[in-house]
Amino acid sequence: MTTPWSRRGFLATSGATALALGLAGTFSAGHASAAQAAAEGDEFAALRAKWRSIILGEGFTPTAEPFKSKLATLGTTARRWIDSMAPATGAVWPDAVYADPEPDKDTESYGFSGKIQESYARLRTMAEAYCQPGTGVTGDAAVKDKIVVAYDHLIKDVYNENQAPYGNWYSWEIGAPQSLLDIAIMMYEHLSAEQISATVKAVDHFVPDSKVAQYAGTSTGANRIDLCQVLALRGILDGTAAKVALARDAMSPTFPYVTVGDGLYADGSLIQHTNVPYTGSYGAVLISGMSKLLGLLGGSTWAVSDPKQQLFLDAVEAAYAPFIYNGLMMDGVSGRAISRGLTATDVLKIQQDDHLRGHAIIGAVLVLAQGASAEEAARWKALAKGWFTRDRYADVSTGRTLGVPALSRANALLADESVKAAAEPVGHKVFPGMDRAVHRTKGFAASVSMASKRITYYENGNGENVRGFHTGSGMLYWWGADAGGGQYSDGFWPTVDPYRLPGTTASQKRLADGEGGIWGAATPDATWVGGTTDGTYATVGQYLKGLSSTMEAKKSWFFVDDAVVCLGAGIKGADGVGVESVVDNRNLGASGAAQLTVNGRTQPGEHPWSGTMDARWAHLKGHAGYVFPGGTKLTALREERTGKWKDINGGGAEDAVTRRYVTLLADHGTDPSDASYSYILMPGASELRTAARALDRGWLVTLVNSGKAQGVRVPSLGFTGINFWEPGTAGKVVVDAPVSVQIREKRDGTAVVCVSDPSRSVKGLTLVWKRPVASVVSKPSVVSDARTGSSLTLTFGDLSGSNGGTHKVTVRTN
Repeated sequence: MTTPWSRRGFLATSGATALALGLAGTFSAGHASAAQAAAEGDEFAALRAKWRSIILGEGFTPTAEPFKSKLATLGTTARRWIDSMAPATGAVWPDAVYADPEPDKDTESYGFSGKIQESYARLRTMAEAYCQPGTGVTGDAAVKDKIVVAYDHLIKDVYNENQAPYGNWYSWEIGAPQSLLDIAIMMYEHLSAEQISATVKAVDHFVPDSKVAQYAGTSTGANRIDLCQVLALRGILDGTAAKVALARDAMSPTFPYVTVGDGLYADGSLIQHTNVPYTGSYGAVLISGMSKLLGLLGGSTWAVSDPKQQLFLDAVEAAYAPFIYNGLMMDGVSGRAISRGLTATDVLKIQQDDHLRGHAIIGAVLVLAQGASAEEAARWKALAKGWFTRDRYADVSTGRTLGVPALSRANALLADESVKAAAEPVGHKVFPGMDRAVHRTKGFAASVSMASKRITYYENGNGENVRGFHTGSGMLYWWGADAGGGQYSDGFWPTVDPYRLPGTTASQKRLADGEGGIWGAATPDATWVGGTTDGTYATVGQYLKGLSSTMEAKKSWFFVDDAVVCLGAGIKGADGVGVESVVDNRNLGASGAAQLTVNGRTQPGEHPWSGTMDARWAHLKGHAGYVFPGGTKLTALREERTGKWKDINGGGAEDAVTRRYVTLLADHGTDPSDASYSYILMPGASELRTAARALDRGWLVTLVNSGKAQGVRVPSLGFTGINFWEPGTAGKVVVDAPVSVQIREKRDGTAVVCVSDPSRSVKGLTLVWKRPVASVVSKPSVVSDARTGSSLTLTFGDLSGSNGGTHKVTVRTN
């Protein structure tokens, strides 16, 4: 079954292959023919057979569920396209007209070029259904003839060597040719030499060698790997060795780490479109395409030999795994893909969400494992099995989230008793290259999304994600280990109030759809964004400047064992409207009625409801506890909110979606001048544990919460975290530069001092910790002097070139 995922639907839906071998027994395609072709000395035939195996899958029983149903659905979808075909000038299907009466690069032309891509996607579905077993059209001669007719029509009518491209470059260079080449390889034995020739001439026209001559523009990162796939398959199709070699060599620029712009960073960040965090979307394209290309070319004359490919293999655990939690891929690194949900053209009504994205990436990891070392493959399979088995929201075994090829690999993994499911990795990672941080404990995971001069507030484009404007304003996502897996999956994005995203501070000034410009154009004039971590706890901060607003705020998060301590200060604005800080905004689903208590008193459960009260603590049953040190004026709301995917994405479905929400927020009033907030988020905490934390006045010591610095101590954990927005003193720590500092005192008599320069501007730093220190155990080379005794004095050299990374100094305190 083809599960669409906007223009990049390939990930969840890998396609078809050689003629079906019948409905009984275990289905396997490609390997036997690949081996036979190799034995006969035809390496290109072997590679075509191998590609069919990659895009079809193998080792599954087509008469067993969920394959039986998926294959039947694939056949039904294909039959719809078969029966509605009506080739005419400008279209193969009446509802997919690609002829542009005024071809150029405007929005209208984007739509027409998209129909070329859509037409090839439909034709690919037909070819897949013809080649797969159990579809109802398997090997049907009449269907084959229809496929060939449509194939010829598209090449002669629009996708040919004489056609000038219009609209979206992606449709011509990646979207259409990827599907076209899949079809050509699937239907290879049914195409004439003339048809093959016309195909390669068309591809050469739209994707000439020059497209990969420079690693720049639209030929970087995930796009570059997509282009390499086109070039490789084009070479394999007609046996042009130079094209395959070019594809292999053009992969190499994607391997090294980058320090600016598109690509993979040493800290695990993954950027596309210059300044957009994209691990979960373009990064998914990258790992899927990379895994398939490495698998295709491995063992052939054109096997990738560049040793830098190991950097990408390392990214599985350094870049992707931190953002996968119980099967889902965190939305904070999925860019405008979060707005795709249900599309208007999706006849199967399969929602594209964080679980679908996560499963697709896990499936790509399994493909990549086939060419990795034994040790890497073992670790990755254990992680994958754990992610799949813990996903209670989207059970992979039902087949909803994966196409047949990926599902066959997932089922094989789940059935392999020699692979033991790995537990979720725990710890903290700050990703200064993309202004993101991820915290993982045994009880929950959380992620914060920020924006800076380096990283956009949000990305919109092609009419997608037009109301995501505050997703980079300190949005704090969190998921419980045993609950909350559908929090952002279940109709969240079309129904949540875009001005009240959890964790954010935002002006209530209304913004236009797409405010700030397309493709991540809007970035704040703020550089102090980031934090420091010892790998377990973290101190993270954001100097927030509102999008198209005068609102400013200093925001800090301190991540510890069972909680996130959240501080805000220096909050001001002059927009003539209110400013709010959102403690949380929980999606209760279509009919949820989670009980809200404040100070132990149950609040009304009807919708709508709102109330403002003095609060020391609050608890939302089945979700979390919230503690307000010193008390706060808390506004709470219950709402039923209705929206449409169409509201946030021009291609979205128009069906109304209604979800219930409980929102907790601090209302700072109209045009505040120096407002603040303080709260402790306790994901998954019971009401009793929340109340106990509120009563434990010594658990948290707030050192400072101002526009100059924000810092806390948690004595029971030996934790001190301080974000210095300017030189100053907080508690026992003194600095002469704006830095992030964290100190963790351990029971073994050592302490780890962590320092980072989020603004990337500090040329030198002196830090004093007014606490007796016996000796320095270890320090990085950037520390030029360390004096111990009644206090610790550390002298740091130039930190500005550290890209916001953490420097750790270990000392002995007794």
